[in-house]
Amino acid sequence: MVERISAKDAKRRMDEEGWVYLDVRSVPEFEQGHPNGAYNVPLLHMGESGMQPNPHFLDVVSRVFAKDDKIVIGCRSGGRSLRAAELLADAGFTNVVDQRAGFGGARGTFGQVSEPGWQAEGLPTSTEA
Repeated sequence: MVERISAKDAKRRMDEEGWVYLDVRSVPEFEQGHPNGAYNVPLLHMGESGMQPNPHFLDVVSRVFAKDDKIVIGCRSGGRSLRAAELLADAGFTNVVDQRAGFGGARGTFGQVSEPGWQAEGLPTSTEA
């Protein structure tokens, strides 16, 4: 089972323990804003008929990161990042955590914010790749 942490805990781990942030949102989402220093490897790409799986996700992550690198995984609201974290754990990555609520915050059934994400917590963001 993948550990799930808050945005504030993700930032603390990055600052104090050398964790890196892997944003698995699509490129257009990433370009609109992301945690400072984040890497972007989309789990899904925006296609003509909606979101499509990125068939190269595991290959790219495996080329960029070592299996024992400390990686915080985030997305928009927590769904994609949890799937990505589970995929990476299944592929042998040993230090992977999922940042709950992603960049934009987790939302309840009626669209209300149930947990603030990275941006709402006021943590440092960037639009630079």
